[in-house]
Amino acid sequence: MHIPDGYLSPATCVTLYAGAAPFWWIALRRVKRALNTRLIPLLSLFSAFSFVVMMFNLPLPGGTTGHALGVGIAAIVLGPWASILAISTALLIQAIFFGDGGITALGANCFNMAIVGSLVAYGLYRVFAGHAAVTARRRVIAAGIAGYVAINAAALCAAIEFGIQPYFFHDASGTPLYAPYPLTIAIPAMMIGHLTFAGIAELILSAGVVAYLQHSNAGLLQFTAPESASEGLPRGERAKGRSLWLALAALLLLTPLGLRAVGAAWGEWSVRDFADPQARRQMAGASLQHVPPAHAPNGLQRLSSVWTAPFPDYAPAIVRNQSFGYMLSGMFGAGLIVLAGIILTGLNILIQHYQLRLHGEASVTSNAGEQNR
Repeated sequence: MHIPDGYLSPATCVTLYAGAAPFWWIALRRVKRALNTRLIPLLSLFSAFSFVVMMFNLPLPGGTTGHALGVGIAAIVLGPWASILAISTALLIQAIFFGDGGITALGANCFNMAIVGSLVAYGLYRVFAGHAAVTARRRVIAAGIAGYVAINAAALCAAIEFGIQPYFFHDASGTPLYAPYPLTIAIPAMMIGHLTFAGIAELILSAGVVAYLQHSNAGLLQFTAPESASEGLPRGERAKGRSLWLALAALLLLTPLGLRAVGAAWGEWSVRDFADPQARRQMAGASLQHVPPAHAPNGLQRLSSVWTAPFPDYAPAIVRNQSFGYMLSGMFGAGLIVLAGIILTGLNILIQHYQLRLHGEASVTSNAGEQNR
């Protein structure tokens, strides 16, 4: 579902950046109002969690691979706007450092997974959870439904973006310049795998984490619960969150399992794959037996090299062991997200301290002025 550089036309990329921008702006404003030293670590935690979850590739029908997103649980715990920022941050790190998703297509990937995924997950969770207590089983079911529909909504958006390229962007002879498969192929090819394996993985992940939090840290579910009397988290919940950080560490150690699934995700083939006989067979098998073009489309070739990630495919060149390199990449990416959270926490504390100091100085000046009168 991570659209690479070259599969979408520049016009499509600009349009989706423009479409994502208002949501990013609203998310920043909404989160800024609720920003506190407890929220920032949670943003970092669920951003890193999403980053790591997306490294666990699953085999899908047709010989392709897919993965869960973690967007369902992020929206349920953080709310839609903070979730948009958390998932967008994970996607940004993936694109810049690992080439997982393109720089030109980052707006599209964030629109699909972070924005559509977060809003759909949050909306459905609120609808199906209703006014049930935070610890009610109904919320576990609601979380599963929300996660399942959210990842499929994101996949459908990506499929449509892939599928419209041949209709609108082709040369004089009708040859596609970017993604080569039309809607009639792109939608079923993308959705079959996500309606089954990837969707079920997101369902289990969302429902499972909510069930776990209900017994271990129910306060984290209060933010998006209608009956919550507080806009923030209760005191003491930060300490309980250590178990989630430990779970994230355990997932990082298990990331090499994501290499067990072989094959590329649908629509994420490289330029070289179009000339490789084995890769072409896999592409055809995953695309309802429609043979791909004899060579990569011209626009795809041109844009595919717009950015070279330092650690492409989560494989640092200096590490010979593939599994170890994959795990190190996960640790590096998650570490960058956590580091960003630490920096933001420090800046937030400094800003609050500065504001309090200014307020204090203003009060002293005001009192002195009244005494002089």
